[in-house]
Amino acid sequence: MDEHEFMQGRVYGADHEDAGPRPGRSYAQLVGGPLDGLLLDVTGRSAATAVALPTELGAFGPGGRALYGPADPDGRRFTWHGDAP
Repeated sequence: MDEHEFMQGRVYGADHEDAGPRPGRSYAQLVGGPLDGLLLDVTGRSAATAVALPTELGAFGPGGRALYGPADPDGRRFTWHGDAP
Protein backbone atom coordinates (compact mmCIF):
# COMPACT_ATOMS: atom_id res chain seq x y z
CA MET A 1 0.00 0.00 0.00
CA ASP A 2 1.45 3.38 -0.98
CA GLU A 3 1.14 6.60 1.03
CA HIS A 4 -1.83 7.86 -1.01
CA GLU A 5 -3.83 4.64 -0.44
CA PHE A 6 -2.93 4.69 3.26
CA MET A 7 -4.31 8.22 3.71
CA GLN A 8 -7.65 7.70 1.88
CA GLY A 9 -10.64 8.16 4.20
CA ARG A 10 -8.51 9.36 7.11
CA VAL A 11 -9.25 12.60 8.94
CA TYR A 12 -6.65 15.36 8.62
CA GLY A 13 -4.92 16.01 11.96
CA ALA A 14 -6.39 12.94 13.70
CA ASP A 15 -4.31 10.50 15.72
CA HIS A 16 -3.10 7.61 13.52
CA GLU A 17 -4.76 5.00 15.76
CA ASP A 18 -8.14 6.75 15.53
CA ALA A 19 -8.05 8.52 12.17
CA GLY A 20 -11.51 7.59 10.87
CA PRO A 21 -14.56 9.86 10.78
CA ARG A 22 -16.54 10.22 14.02
CA PRO A 23 -20.33 10.14 14.30
CA GLY A 24 -21.99 13.52 14.69
CA ARG A 25 -19.18 15.42 12.89
CA SER A 26 -19.25 16.98 9.39
CA TYR A 27 -16.42 16.37 6.93
CA ALA A 28 -15.26 17.72 3.59
CA GLN A 29 -13.09 15.68 1.24
CA LEU A 30 -9.76 17.28 0.28
CA VAL A 31 -9.26 16.99 -3.48
CA GLY A 32 -5.88 17.36 -5.18
CA GLY A 33 -2.54 18.43 -3.77
CA PRO A 34 -0.53 16.78 -1.02
CA LEU A 35 -3.54 15.97 1.20
CA ASP A 36 -5.72 14.47 -1.57
CA GLY A 37 -8.24 11.98 -0.21
CA LEU A 38 -8.08 13.09 3.43
CA LEU A 39 -11.20 14.27 5.21
CA LEU A 40 -11.29 17.68 6.90
CA ASP A 41 -13.49 18.13 9.96
CA VAL A 42 -15.66 21.15 9.09
CA THR A 43 -18.08 20.87 12.01
CA GLY A 44 -19.22 24.39 12.92
CA ARG A 45 -17.21 26.01 10.10
CA SER A 46 -18.67 28.18 7.35
CA ALA A 47 -18.82 26.32 4.01
CA ALA A 48 -17.21 29.34 2.31
CA THR A 49 -14.06 29.38 4.48
CA ALA A 50 -10.75 28.51 2.82
CA VAL A 51 -8.05 26.83 4.92
CA ALA A 52 -4.24 26.71 5.08
CA LEU A 53 -3.35 23.31 6.51
CA PRO A 54 0.13 22.63 7.91
CA THR A 55 1.77 19.68 6.16
CA GLU A 56 5.19 18.16 5.58
CA LEU A 57 4.04 16.78 2.22
CA GLY A 58 3.76 20.01 0.21
CA ALA A 59 6.24 21.91 -1.93
CA PHE A 60 7.73 23.69 1.09
CA GLY A 61 8.30 20.57 3.21
CA PRO A 62 8.12 20.80 7.01
CA GLY A 63 6.58 24.09 8.06
CA GLY A 64 4.70 24.50 4.77
CA ARG A 65 0.96 24.76 4.27
CA ALA A 66 -1.44 23.32 1.70
CA LEU A 67 -4.14 25.79 0.64
CA TYR A 68 -7.67 24.41 0.10
CA GLY A 69 -10.98 26.11 -0.62
CA PRO A 70 -14.59 25.00 -1.03
CA ALA A 71 -15.34 23.42 -4.41
CA ASP A 72 -19.10 23.40 -4.05
CA PRO A 73 -21.74 25.49 -2.24
CA ASP A 74 -22.43 22.88 0.44
CA GLY A 75 -18.75 22.62 1.43
CA ARG A 76 -18.51 18.84 0.97
CA ARG A 77 -15.34 19.08 -1.14
CA PHE A 78 -12.34 21.38 -0.81
CA THR A 79 -9.96 21.66 -3.75
CA TRP A 80 -6.25 22.38 -3.59
CA HIS A 81 -5.11 25.87 -4.64
CA GLY A 82 -1.37 25.48 -4.06
CA ASP A 83 1.23 25.42 -1.31
CA ALA A 84 2.60 28.24 0.83
CA PRO A 85 5.63 28.51 3.11
